[in-house]
Amino acid sequence: MLTDWELKDFDVGADPAHVAADREGWVAAHAPGDTYVALHKAGRLPDPFGDRAEKDCAWVIDREWWWRTSFAAPPVAKGEKQILIFHGLDTFAEIWLDGEKLGISDNMFVAREFDVTGRLHAHNMLSIRFTPPAVIVADKEPLVWGATENTAKTKRNLVRKAQFGWGWDWGPKLPTVGIWKPVELHVRKKASLADVKFTTLSIGRDGARVQIGAHVRGHEPSLKVDATLTDPDGREVAARTLTVADGRASVEFTVAEPQLWWTHDLGKPALYTLDVALRDGGAIVDTHELKLGIRTIAIDQSPDPDEPGTTFFRFVLNGVPIFARGACWIPASSFVGALTKEDYRWQIEDAAAGNMNMLRIWGGGIYEHDAFYELCDQLGVLVWQDFMFACARYPEEGAHFIASVDEEVRYQIKRLRNHPSLALWCGNNENQMIQAFQPNFDAPLSGDLYYEKMMPEAVAELDPATPYWPGSPYGGPHPNSMRAGDVHDWTVWHGIPLVPDDRPVGRQDRSPEGIAFTRYAEDVARFVSEYGLHASPALETLKRSLPEDQLYYRSPGMENRIKDNPKDKVNALLTTVTGLPTNLQEYVDFTQITQAEGLKFGIEHFRRRMPHCSGSLIWQLNDCWPCVSWSVIDYNGFAKAGYFYVRRAYAPVLASFKTLTGGDTELWVTNETRHDVSAEVEIELGTFGGGQIWRERVAVHVPANTSKSVWQADAAKIASAADRYLYVRAADGAFPDNRVFFAAIKDLARPQRTEPKVEIVQKNAHEWSVSITAREYLYFAHVLVPYGATRFSDNYFDLRPGDTRVVTVRNRERALTAADITVRSC
Repeated sequence: MLTDWELKDFDVGADPAHVAADREGWVAAHAPGDTYVALHKAGRLPDPFGDRAEKDCAWVIDREWWWRTSFAAPPVAKGEKQILIFHGLDTFAEIWLDGEKLGISDNMFVAREFDVTGRLHAHNMLSIRFTPPAVIVADKEPLVWGATENTAKTKRNLVRKAQFGWGWDWGPKLPTVGIWKPVELHVRKKASLADVKFTTLSIGRDGARVQIGAHVRGHEPSLKVDATLTDPDGREVAARTLTVADGRASVEFTVAEPQLWWTHDLGKPALYTLDVALRDGGAIVDTHELKLGIRTIAIDQSPDPDEPGTTFFRFVLNGVPIFARGACWIPASSFVGALTKEDYRWQIEDAAAGNMNMLRIWGGGIYEHDAFYELCDQLGVLVWQDFMFACARYPEEGAHFIASVDEEVRYQIKRLRNHPSLALWCGNNENQMIQAFQPNFDAPLSGDLYYEKMMPEAVAELDPATPYWPGSPYGGPHPNSMRAGDVHDWTVWHGIPLVPDDRPVGRQDRSPEGIAFTRYAEDVARFVSEYGLHASPALETLKRSLPEDQLYYRSPGMENRIKDNPKDKVNALLTTVTGLPTNLQEYVDFTQITQAEGLKFGIEHFRRRMPHCSGSLIWQLNDCWPCVSWSVIDYNGFAKAGYFYVRRAYAPVLASFKTLTGGDTELWVTNETRHDVSAEVEIELGTFGGGQIWRERVAVHVPANTSKSVWQADAAKIASAADRYLYVRAADGAFPDNRVFFAAIKDLARPQRTEPKVEIVQKNAHEWSVSITAREYLYFAHVLVPYGATRFSDNYFDLRPGDTRVVTVRNRERALTAADITVRSC
């Protein structure tokens, strides 16, 4: 790998000879890496994420940047080749070797290779010129739906580059430039493995029928491919020798008693190892290793007999229909080249620990680094993979652009298709939906060439075992119809009307009533792939990002953290849930309460509808910078209250209350496991002051993969009032405790708050036990530690009077003290 580089900016069109001779002002850089990060480290830029420094970094994308490095040539034997491989250049790049131009790259999402055999010396200078995107598209007309959208100014849809870098309603304008994936000088033998593919064809009583395929460079008649499959316990289960013909080799066979790859909630994500060796006679000339899973994945779109005129949209894993519980994923940093495997590890571990079994990679970001998919494979999390097209019309004219998209699509399919976590290829984010909301909604969508023809044909050819879906949302008589396919529900937050059939009902309504989270109950979609509510990050994150003079409610620095407009849009929600905040701490508390309660309400509704609804992917899991957004985990790793509410609402077995018209109330148990659940449950109607009105025990039995009502009480028995709650608990802990209130949080009739009893005990340097006992009903109890790497066994929960909850607090990176731990409630 060529990792040590230096970079410098020049006027656009700099003379390469002048650049080569220049010796002053170069900044050390690492590849893969990021120009902004290197400049900040060298003192040429403020922290791009600090205060309002985004505007001080705006000049970077308008300069011409050169990266360069020197290297020695490795020795080569006769017949071997020296290949320079650029796994990702961002974006319009010219590659120069010792003063001679090697070639170009103009698609961030495609690797480039150059044969440099015979051109290398003892010491070599490799240089890359990055031209500003604005220069490349200066003479091109933008394709836009509205003249005011940022696409008209940036022309982001005319270049194959991460779209979010030009700013989104949760992200800053920091368009990246540079070497964002590794660069390597590879010595390639006369024959080599170009590609290896593993497919699970079917799973039956006799075992799993699988296929191994290899693409070989070189056509010597003596070439053979040896393939060895080892199970998760290290036992060899198959060894085959494949004959190479016309550069291809393939074999099918049956694996008896296979250990299947499951999502973590349904079983073990068992990973096999496939070792492939290319042999020329008796000599091994190339090898490749794959970690893979034996599993099948499909989408059931059969008619739903219980809701006439609708169809299912549910993933079927190894023949088992599942409910997809998860979140949408955006890039983990604005500076995607600087991300490490550890940056991914804690976030995907948090997703799995949050009972999520699917992450959707959103189409305005990047095809993620290998580490993302490897961790999803290991942790049993399915991946819904958008192709990188989002919220824009894309050109269908220009042979070069079309060919570049085709190359990108095929490259990424080949790159990712062996991951058992890969569940779906999806054409784009929201393009069909936005077109359908236009006055000329019947006009052709510029981009359909890719979504309706190029992508499905490429998937059918290269990865037929993985489903393809043209867009998100998509399906039914309207792309956002609740009768088929998947839906983006932005009635809550944005006030966008629901689409029961072929057209939206009503107009956009941003009033408190129009965007109330209780409107999730009106959603009868098959699969909800986007929905969510804004919330502040942790106060600690704001303290790290803003100077002292900006740490107040509605400060200019604080409002710069909010990219959605208007900046006070959240007030329409807060008005009916918590009331409006008067200071920064209240803003953090009130927005996190509203997000948490809203997501809880929505998830419970969608899961009760299972199997008619078969998916809930909240917008969004993570952030790309420290900001106010829809995320449930902020950029610094602090989980918001919403994360813990979602974790409980996503438990494989869920008990939830449903209030019916007239005040009757039902208790539902949703069982998304592969086994029946029987439990003794305790239901209590109590008052916040500590009085118990009644309590009863009910035996429930819920078959596997079923959601059903198990108990009902009429309005007279409930006698709903602002001073009481309805609570459910399983005697054996079969599901998390749950409750329902009968008034908005701000209107609950609770006595003056009494501090709970708290005991903090050290277990070791990195782990503490926090015991919290409620003297009265305790709402929104939470433990705070000012370090983002801290993880909690539970947090942001309620306790009935006299109840005790013990929270384990761990930080594997640093030792904690009792002074680091704070307990709060609201």
